[in-house]
Amino acid sequence: RQDPETYAVSVKVTLAVAHFHLGLPFKRIESFQNLMGMPLPDATQWDLIEQVADSAYPVFEQLKSLGAQQALVYQDDTGARILSLIKENQADPPPERKAMYTTVLRFEGERTICLYFTGRCHAGENLDAILAHRDPDLPPIQWMSDALAANTPKHHLDRALDLNCLVHGRRQFTDIDAFFPDECERVVDAIAEVYRHEAHCKDQQLAAAQRLAYHQAHSAPVMTDLEVWMQQQLEDKLVEPNSRLGGAFAYLLKHWEALTRFLHIPGAPLDNNCAEQALKMILRYRNNSLFYKNEHGAYVGDVITSSIETCRLNGINPLDYLSALMHNRSKVFADPTAWFPWNYRETLQAMEQPVPLCNSPPIIGHPGAIGVAVPQ
Repeated sequence: RQDPETYAVSVKVTLAVAHFHLGLPFKRIESFQNLMGMPLPDATQWDLIEQVADSAYPVFEQLKSLGAQQALVYQDDTGARILSLIKENQADPPPERKAMYTTVLRFEGERTICLYFTGRCHAGENLDAILAHRDPDLPPIQWMSDALAANTPKHHLDRALDLNCLVHGRRQFTDIDAFFPDECERVVDAIAEVYRHEAHCKDQQLAAAQRLAYHQAHSAPVMTDLEVWMQQQLEDKLVEPNSRLGGAFAYLLKHWEALTRFLHIPGAPLDNNCAEQALKMILRYRNNSLFYKNEHGAYVGDVITSSIETCRLNGINPLDYLSALMHNRSKVFADPTAWFPWNYRETLQAMEQPVPLCNSPPIIGHPGAIGVAVPQ
């Protein structure tokens, strides 16, 4: 007879969500558990969380290919800390690239998928790797980003149609409005009017084609007037091209086509806020837990954070979902496509198996609460 597991599956997945979603460091969880008289060393916590990722990573890898087939992707990245790579940076000679990033790619279309990638690669390279899986017969994916060179894919650019963030363009002016109040107010007011039209479309729940027609009727004249005015300011030498205001004008005009895709493509978003919101979990983790030990640890974090955020975006309880993956690990490996957050319940029903619930009480201090191990 096989001995039961020392720790319940519910403890493992609750630790994973506590660490990566809430950003609770292992040492902080260990300290809390010591207070409760139920110590769980940080190394043991890591071992348990690694088991969660080991059950989830086949789905994570499959989501890359599925994400590549969606209609739209929001993209952004932020800095990361990986101790093993920081040590590499101190070598002589140092590596060619020293920076570290966490990239988020949020895909929208038939499915909503959010994936994170942490390492040396910047956002453009991570997107390139995903676009390699895109069906060449599909139209280019709508790719929303902040127009930075590091965000641009180099090898599969033909599979993406760039959309640039209108809020990022606006920020060029809000940063300098104390120095050029009148000119900046003109630009900011124009963009605000476009967002009022967008709010109307959301309030009326307009379909993509109806939204496009509304923006073409109401926002297009605003944006056309703004473009003509900025060009005239530069041509009449009322704005110095090398000034900060001139640079802000140049940014908008250079990226005008990508900034105004919403006037030509049904459903095209105005900004990259979805990606920036998706990075909040990474920023919370970085501010509290500070770093990953090595690249393997970063991959474990990517697998679990991607699973949690994809569950959240699809209205799925991540604790129950990760529990189901752990209870059915061999079946997940056999067919990961049957274990996506949106279809795993149907898979369990076909197996005549109830959905495993994470029965950890939500009250901190009770056995089974966040970070409290309950031996079986």
